[in-house]
Parts: sequence; C-alpha cells; structure tokens
Amino acid sequence: MDGKSLNITEDKLAQLKQLFPEVFAEDKIDFDKLKLILGENTIAKEERYELNWAGKYESFKEIQKQTTATLIPDHENSIDFDTSENIFIEGENLEALRVLQKSYYGKVKMIYIDPPYNTGNDSFVYPDDYTERRSEYEERTGIKDEEGFMNKQDLWKKNTKENGQFHSVWLSMMYPRLFLARNLLKEDGVIFVSIDDNEVDNLKLLMDSVFGEENFLNKFIWRNGRTSAAIYTKEHEYILAYGKNIESLSLIQYNGTDEIISDRAIKKIGVKNPASEIVFPKGIRFDCKDKVFPKEFGNSEIVTVTKGNLICKDRKLAEDVTLKAGWVMKDMILNWIEGHEVFDSKGQKVTDFFFKENGVLQYVKEKGTIHPKTIIEGFSTKSGTNEVSKLLGFKAFDYPKPIELINFLQLISEKDSYILDFFSGSASTAHAVLDLNKEDGGSRKFICVQMPELTPEQSEAKKAGYDTISQISQARIQKVIEKIKAKQEGELDSDKENPQDLGFKSFKLAPSNFKTWRSDAAGEDLAQQLAIFQSPYKEDTEQENMLYELLLKAGFSLTVPIQKENIAGTTLYLVDGGKMLLALEAINEKVIQYVLEAKPQRFVTLDKLFGKDDQLLTNTRLQLQEMGVDFQVI
Repeated sequence: MDGKSLNITEDKLAQLKQLFPEVFAEDKIDFDKLKLILGENTIAKEERYELNWAGKYESFKEIQKQTTATLIPDHENSIDFDTSENIFIEGENLEALRVLQKSYYGKVKMIYIDPPYNTGNDSFVYPDDYTERRSEYEERTGIKDEEGFMNKQDLWKKNTKENGQFHSVWLSMMYPRLFLARNLLKEDGVIFVSIDDNEVDNLKLLMDSVFGEENFLNKFIWRNGRTSAAIYTKEHEYILAYGKNIESLSLIQYNGTDEIISDRAIKKIGVKNPASEIVFPKGIRFDCKDKVFPKEFGNSEIVTVTKGNLICKDRKLAEDVTLKAGWVMKDMILNWIEGHEVFDSKGQKVTDFFFKENGVLQYVKEKGTIHPKTIIEGFSTKSGTNEVSKLLGFKAFDYPKPIELINFLQLISEKDSYILDFFSGSASTAHAVLDLNKEDGGSRKFICVQMPELTPEQSEAKKAGYDTISQISQARIQKVIEKIKAKQEGELDSDKENPQDLGFKSFKLAPSNFKTWRSDAAGEDLAQQLAIFQSPYKEDTEQENMLYELLLKAGFSLTVPIQKENIAGTTLYLVDGGKMLLALEAINEKVIQYVLEAKPQRFVTLDKLFGKDDQLLTNTRLQLQEMGVDFQVI
C-alpha cells in the first residue's frame, strides 16, 4: 500500500506485458519489436482518423494521475451502515473514480450516467487538478490556501457557448471519467450514457475511442415527453450503450415463470423472441375423433393421435416428451389441444392443462430472449419529476430521469450485481435499484456519486432546507427506503430469511488521513517535515476513518465484512475472515500474540504504536515473516 490510488500507467503496462512479454527489455517497450509482431499495416500513419480537441493531451494526463484522497464514513446520513452493501459517495466524481479503482476494478456490471448535456447552462469541473501546490495556486488565482492545496469545488463554473473551446471543455471533462469508469466494468459489463443533440455526435466518437467501435451496442432514442420547437419539434434524446467486451455479452434470457422479469418493462422496452417448450407427460390421452394433428403440424415431432393416445415418432408415449416449438407453432398446437378433452396417465381429466406449475403438469413453458427496442417510449421526464416531488414534497429537480427508464437498462444486470452512477443527481439510479430488487427479489447494489453542488438561493430545495444536491439525493434514497419498509410491514408473506437490503453506507470524499511526505523539502522545510512525521496521521483523525482508507488502498470493498476483536483493551479489525488484520490503537505483547495465532494474510499497524520498543517491532517482523504474513507498518 503506497497510499495512492491505482497507477493507470503501471496497470496498462502490466496488461501489455501479459500480451507481449517479448517486447519488453528491462521494463521498457521495444517498439520496433512490437511493430514486427503486429505487422507494419497495423501501425497508424501520421494522418489517421481520430477525435481531437483542444486540451486532449492535458485530459489524457488526468487519467494517469494518482490520488491520496480517501472516503470517510458519514453515519448521520446512512441507514444500516454496518450491514448495507449500497454505497453513496458525496464528492467530485473524477476523484471518487480514482479512489474506487483498486477496490472495484472489474466488478461493476452496469454503469448508467446522466452527465451535463453541455447546453450552455451546465456547471462542471474544469480543469481537473487536485494536487496543485500553494505556489501554483497563488500564481494562477492570486488566492492563498492555508493547507497548500486548492479546493476542487472552487473550480466549478459554467461552460457557456461564448467560450471559444465550448465543446473541447466538455470533452476534456468527460474523457478521463469514461476511461476510469471502463476500468471498473466487468468483462461482460455495459455502460449507458444519456445525452441530447448538443454533444451526442462528439460523445459517440469519444466512447468509440475509450471503449472501441467494436463494442458499440446501440444508440437508443427516448421519447422523453418534452417538446421544444425551433424549425422542427424535438421530442427525444438519446442513450448510448457500449459493452466493455461485446464478445463476453450474452442475450437477455427469460425462462417462463422461473425467471421473474417485469412484464410491464418488457412490453414497454423489449421484444420477446420465444422458443417455447410444450411438455407432454407420459400416458397423456386425448378424447378425440381426429386421427392426426392438422397438416400444419407436420414439421413437429408429434405425428398422430391413435385411439386417443399421443404417438410421438412412431412410438407410444412412455416418458415425458418435450416439443420445442416456435411461437406460431406453439399457438397452433395449443389451439388444437384446447378443443379436446385431455386425460392424464391415471385417467383423470385435466381441466387446467396449460396453467399448473407443479412438476409434470407444467405442460407449457416459454423460453427465449428479450431484445430491447431502440425506440423507448411510455415514460417521460414528467413522470420522473412527479416521482421525486411526491417523495420529497416539493419540486427538487427539473426533468430527472424516471426510474422505469433505468429499470429498462437493468434488464442487462444480474440480480446480485453492482450498478454504478457517478453523476447521481436526483438519485434515480439508486431508486431504480431498490425498486427493482423489491420487484424481483434481487440483491443488486448501487454505488452513487454526487458532488455537493449548492442549490440555487431561491429554489424550492433551498427553501425546504437542502443546501446541496447531494443532500437531496440522499433524502430521496431515505424516502424510498421508508416507503418500501412501510409497504413490507403490511405484507404477511415478506421474505424473512432473505430480506431486501434497505439501507446504504454514506461516505464523503476527503483528503488522506495520513500525512504526505514532501520529497522536495530541504533545509528548514525538511526539519519541519521530520517534526511533523513523528505521527503518520493528522491530528484529530478518527480510527474508523483510517480503517476505511487502509481498506480502500489495500483493494478491499467498502462493504467487506469487518470483525472487531478487543484484545487487552485494544480494538483490532479482522477483515474478510482474516485476509487482513489491523491494529490502529495500541500494540503490546498480547496483541502480537493474538496476531500470531490469527495468522492473517496481512497485518497492518502504525509505527507510532511501537514507541521506542524497537525490539518488539523487530521480533514481530521476524515472527510474521517466518509465518508468511505480510507485515506492513505505516
């Protein structure tokens, strides 16, 4: 743990080394050898097709930056902090994405974002630089900062169309965020981005460069219920969809009653392509005068009905037979069967031939795939506005996305997957996850990020006591949870064994709890640095804050199981069943003995806790090394 976020450059080099180990010499790339392996025709010439804009180089450098920032728990705004696996982060999203890299790399199934549309009235962060020093800050702005670092939120400003680099500024804002977001996706993960005409063409080219043209899934057109007229009446916007690796994606499956998918959602946004199975149990008999099925069934496996018994492939039915039929064939066969009396193997008349679901009496079972339609309609921004207003009691947002729109996107997600939204806004994504889990019994987990952007002075939100957008976002999540809990109290059959996760952990983006060594310090500055570093962490740092920072920087999730142990009056933290053990309060012989008996994979503690007892530190290091325990002292 170096105290920093994932090093993107090292990560990409490791990926390249895994693919082409032969082109590396002393950890340097031999480009001539790479050209030989790939062939000259694969090397781009000076003139090539690409998206370019003013500031692209600087935005690419943003991707390579690391951060020492962390996330600190916010218990006051959380619900069931200790048990919930849902996450809400208050803070600037680029920095939050950096912080999440180690812990959630390749774990997110679906990302949905609704970024600023760059209409000329949007506010967003530019430039993206958290590590600007005091001297640089003063030189650029003339404003001093006591800590020597600038506040990122001071850089929020409007990108008006009068700006000569209007589109470039927006692209520079989006590029590093999309790049880091891609890292978080699973191989079969998908990202959906809402956008309108202002930037849809630029966004398409930008996402082609980040995700690859070959991973483009579709451009959805959403009839959003709003109309605006210039020369033409505009009543739609777009959603761009990309996979991380299109070859890893599979079609959206449904399997009759075994797979619960909202019929409402399917009818509105998808098309079924069924391949049905009609199961005829052994001994089934029809009371009929027909000797054969109609000629239209000639290409099916069922051939004749002789003396009332079903004959399949010239043999009497001695075992269950499944007829695979397309939707047209299925309807024709079922219509014929409905005109005849049916008896089971015991001679009992079957009156609910198509509806029973217990074992062999499940005669008709639909299977197939769902294909989302590229034109989405049936729910509007008005319904989104009403959803939020009804929950909070006032109009908090203009045109928030309705949860049904996002539930449509979640057809792509498994029931236990991570859903990320780093432009959370009104928290429609969190609402949609909670709503969908309630509907189908899933255990999807949301990760939402929203900056504490100030609400306008005369807004209804401000009058209602909400100073920031993030406060409204969390209030909405809390209201949704309250609503679901109230509904569950009136349901006698609510699932007691596998209750829905109706909570969320709230965190705030913050500077590191640990002091940063200035490598450029000299003379008096160096002496000050040495004095400061008698303790590795800052004054008034809470132990829990240090714990979560170390978890993140060791690559553990924010919801990893943590077991607390009290040893000789000292609290120890056992992480994920022994993958890591932390002592952040005190060190003594009994604590060390417990560590030796627990045999964690990694033991992390603070150098300060050993005081001047160098012998205890040395002995501990040797004992743990002998046991194969990774011992790290901060």
